[in-house]
Amino acid sequence: MDQEFHIQIGLCAAVETIVAEKDTAITFGSGAISVFATPSMIALMEKAALSAVDLHLPKGYATVGTRIEVEHIAATPVGMKVRADAELIEINGRALTFKVRAFDENEMIGQGVHQRYIVNIERFINKANSKFKRER
Repeated sequence: MDQEFHIQIGLCAAVETIVAEKDTAITFGSGAISVFATPSMIALMEKAALSAVDLHLPKGYATVGTRIEVEHIAATPVGMKVRADAELIEINGRALTFKVRAFDENEMIGQGVHQRYIVNIERFINKANSKFKRER
């Protein structure tokens, strides 16, 4: 590892949103009902996780999502507030594991585990862009 990171287990963050039509299963094509979509819930959980750690990284570094395992256990209607929280529970080199949960105004609607990986932004983008140069 070329950089020391000062990240500690227990870092937490929460983010919230009001469910809009753009967040529904119908809009995502993941279902036929106008309720908060699982992809929207996952995106909110990821946002909570990156909010917990990205500000603690040195300039030029960020985290990227690499794994998520969730269960979406309750439906939420359009117009209701939803909050996702994330807690850093494990650090293994550059791999960070979070406990993630989501709540609407009445109950927990989802929970799971999310993994993010610390990357050097410039190297990460260069590697991704190098795919254009590969023969197909």
